[in-house]
Amino acid sequence: MSKSLYIAEKPSVANEFAKALKISGRKQNGYIESEEAVVTWCVGHLVTMSYPEEYDPALKKWSMETLPFLPKEYKYGIIENVRKQFNIVKELLNRKDIDTIYVCTDSGREGEYIYRLVDQEARVPASKTRKRVWIDSQTEEEILRGIREAKPLSSYDNLGNAAYLRAQEDYLMGINFSRILTLKYGNEVQRLLKSQKWTAISVGRVMTCVLGMVVRREREIRSFVKTPFYRVLSGIQAEDKEFTAEFRAVEGSRYYNSRLLYKENGFSEKTSAVKMITELAEGFPEMNDDGTWTPKPSQEQPDRLLSEISQLEKKKETKNPPLLYNLAELQNDCSRMFKISPDETLKITQELYEKKLVTYPRTDARVLSTAVAKEIYKNIKGLQGLNQFSGFVTEILEQGSYKNIAKTRYVNDSQITDHYAIIPTGQGLNALGSLSHTAGRVYETIVKRFLSIFFPAAEYRKVSIVVKIKGESFFASFRVLEKEGYLKVVGSPGEKAAQAGADKEKGKGKDSGASEDGESQEEDNADQSLLQIINNLKKGMKLPVNQLMIKEGETVPPKRYNSGALILAMENAGQLIEDEELRAQIKGSGIGTSATRAEILNKLVNITYLSLNKKTQIITPTLLGELIYDVVNASIKSLLNAELTASWEKGLTYVAEGQITKEEYTQKLEAFVGKMVQGVKQLNNHASLAKYHNEVVPFYKK
Repeated sequence: MSKSLYIAEKPSVANEFAKALKISGRKQNGYIESEEAVVTWCVGHLVTMSYPEEYDPALKKWSMETLPFLPKEYKYGIIENVRKQFNIVKELLNRKDIDTIYVCTDSGREGEYIYRLVDQEARVPASKTRKRVWIDSQTEEEILRGIREAKPLSSYDNLGNAAYLRAQEDYLMGINFSRILTLKYGNEVQRLLKSQKWTAISVGRVMTCVLGMVVRREREIRSFVKTPFYRVLSGIQAEDKEFTAEFRAVEGSRYYNSRLLYKENGFSEKTSAVKMITELAEGFPEMNDDGTWTPKPSQEQPDRLLSEISQLEKKKETKNPPLLYNLAELQNDCSRMFKISPDETLKITQELYEKKLVTYPRTDARVLSTAVAKEIYKNIKGLQGLNQFSGFVTEILEQGSYKNIAKTRYVNDSQITDHYAIIPTGQGLNALGSLSHTAGRVYETIVKRFLSIFFPAAEYRKVSIVVKIKGESFFASFRVLEKEGYLKVVGSPGEKAAQAGADKEKGKGKDSGASEDGESQEEDNADQSLLQIINNLKKGMKLPVNQLMIKEGETVPPKRYNSGALILAMENAGQLIEDEELRAQIKGSGIGTSATRAEILNKLVNITYLSLNKKTQIITPTLLGELIYDVVNASIKSLLNAELTASWEKGLTYVAEGQITKEEYTQKLEAFVGKMVQGVKQLNNHASLAKYHNEVVPFYKK
């Protein structure tokens, strides 16, 4: 009797398939078998690309004469420490009673590659039927659906081609560029580092680009020169409350486009700010010694300096729930909130996936598919067993807010390639007790983001006011939360920051909240009583000025990347786009993929090109990393170009989509590698390396 073979990527996944298929047969060494079916597994990769010496023993020795190395056909070998499992899988794949093979490796480019290498090296007869199981979670329902709807493996040939090309690209660039740069500059690097150990230079398509991002940011910070600026603030009396308004040199101001200004809201010199206050307070009590002015009316001098309301705008603002998590967004938030690395976030989310708690983690999508939206009720209802979220779940189910989710921005089939966003399955809750504290917090974060999209937008009441003092305009704005909406699920992380900003505004001294361009980043904030008073004001009303003061600020350097921010920058082709809405609009491939970015960062840390502070997750280059950056910058500069690196990734996407052929991609790849290698051979720039090295050494002296 013929049987079907199900081959998963890991033993734990194979067990879930066996449970879903009700295979209760005997467990063998490396597989599970019943009368109808066999389930087996890889253990990640079983097959890898061979080293150059497998093509020719002479290639074991590194020499310029053998470069570029561009094999016409690639060789592969079995990874030695998993050879036993490979042999088990090979025997099963070739068993005569196995007529149908269900490929159940992870549903993505890498999972496709893992199986196809095994199939290739096991020499499985073409006569056997191969079907691809593509699933988004490991729940029994999803596994059975994936098997039921499995397509012929050939339907994924373009994805398979992209997987092979990605590996070949990394292989060719890694071997050729690492060898040529080591041969050319290795001794010089060793000499400059005063190392007794021979230094091999490790470079790659993605990792070198990421190294460049971090080194450039570090050098921007070093070269940054702080610029002081001085803002003029006024304290305006409104009934029994006082609010602060800030001067801006808008059109009509005597300082409009003045060279005395650093920005429209700040002077370059304190003397200019003092002069302005002196002019505004002319005819009233004298200024304080520090250049500020506070009136002290008496019976002899009852007059007050007055301001007049020239503009008054009242409006409501709404803030929608953010899009759902993809892996990069989750890694960024976990780095920021829990101080864990992207690699650890991926491992945790993979664990949650394997325990059926969440959907597939290695996704770039932040939306749901139409098909999933139709069944989303099941995911929501399954979360009723979570005490801290049961009230929210009940509210969603009673109000039926999930019914129209397909018409919102959270569902968009065109924004999904392999998988939709990471969401809770609503299943596997009995596994929560086995999670670590951190894993539990990551799961709760995913649940909060998911439930929040079924709640309305948060609503704010905002009042903007402009007062004029002797023709100069002072601006103030106030905002208060009126309806929590989705914030009651996720909380309002900005509240403490807003309060801190309000407290800081009342004081004097340097403005530590200034942004890179000198603008204040203090968030508008108001209590209900002040806002009620402001609401009663009318245009043309005159309000007493209680004080005029100077607030000193200074520009601040760019921030160092933390691990999560670097992952986001990789996703956005080298840009650190902090605005959630803007990130959602960015189209095209980034640097690396959701499946590889954490691994790349991890490798750079392991080879000591980058340093990761585990407590803060801040990333900085090492002296070695900076020197390698200079080597690449002086030889194969395009490897540091984020846009170019992203374009290679985009090319792989085109292959996967069938827009270009693997032959076209290979031709461009080999031409690029050959050209770069020949270019390095002709260089003679060792002396410049010493210059760059000597410039950065002082920053690494303890």
